[in-house]
Amino acid sequence: MANFNKVILAGNLTRDPELRYTPKGTAIARIGMAINRTWKTETGEQKEEVTFVDVDAFGRQAEVIAQYLKKGRPVLVEGRLRYETWDDKQTGQKRSKLGVVLEGFQFMDSGNRAEGGRTASPPAQAPAGGSSPAAAAPSEPDGPPESDDVPF
Repeated sequence: MANFNKVILAGNLTRDPELRYTPKGTAIARIGMAINRTWKTETGEQKEEVTFVDVDAFGRQAEVIAQYLKKGRPVLVEGRLRYETWDDKQTGQKRSKLGVVLEGFQFMDSGNRAEGGRTASPPAQAPAGGSSPAAAAPSEPDGPPESDDVPF
């Protein structure tokens, strides 16, 4: 049976990106996204549902995201689902969550909103297909380094 793991999300950042580097120098940015869904019930009542998703970006894409995206900015993300498990250090229980590994992204606004009295200027948009300099270079991996410790 064929497998297919692709996610496309459009939403707003819930916090500023966290940028870290592995000991070997690979950039890793973690962002939180809020994706809103609105609909009307049979009675005509407006309902809203918010889904929160953590997204990890690697390499040059991580650096661009950390430089130009801030809390509240809208962004379109393409990536793949990744299931993470770990042991909670405080309770000793197994924990798990579903997250997204970024493969491409696109700014969804001009970024020219005043922030603290200054105007932010984003670079050219980074197409989700990765054909822009803002996207990871072909020689960079599109996921976490296998032999490197991820500092999250």
